[in-house]
Amino acid sequence: MLSFEELFIAYSPEVYRFAAWLSGNDNDAEDITAETFARAWMNFASIRTETLKAYLFTIARNIYFESLRKKRHHYEVLDENLPDPRISLEEKFENRSELEQVRAMLLTLNEVDRSAFVLRVQHDLSYAEIARILKISEGAAKVKVHRARKQLFASKIKRSSNE
Repeated sequence: MLSFEELFIAYSPEVYRFAAWLSGNDNDAEDITAETFARAWMNFASIRTETLKAYLFTIARNIYFESLRKKRHHYEVLDENLPDPRISLEEKFENRSELEQVRAMLLTLNEVDRSAFVLRVQHDLSYAEIARILKISEGAAKVKVHRARKQLFASKIKRSSNE
């Protein structure tokens, strides 16, 4: 059995990224991540999904919904990026700009569509796992990911034609 430390080290970066994409706020993502692992550890014996990762994402999403109900706030665009020393300064600015545009576009999607897209693209979950996490059919998960990709592509084409 995993220790709490092993569980946290293995999965916290992915849970944090998922929470950051959901909430659009680094501080909220940190809170969601911490609460996710506290709840997961207290209920570790009663995992209800096929994978531990899916279980943690489900908890994180539920905590996100709880925080929305409590705070009743609107989404904010993430304003901090982790520096990547392997790329040039010019590339950093280009990547940051493109990432901010993608984040802004994703934040215009409803939560279920955004979650489906992030779980598929960022975390490489199967459509079946996404469906279980989001409590939708597998077909609906595929449609939501497809629609998000289509909207991202349309947004990119629109930006390109405006430049």
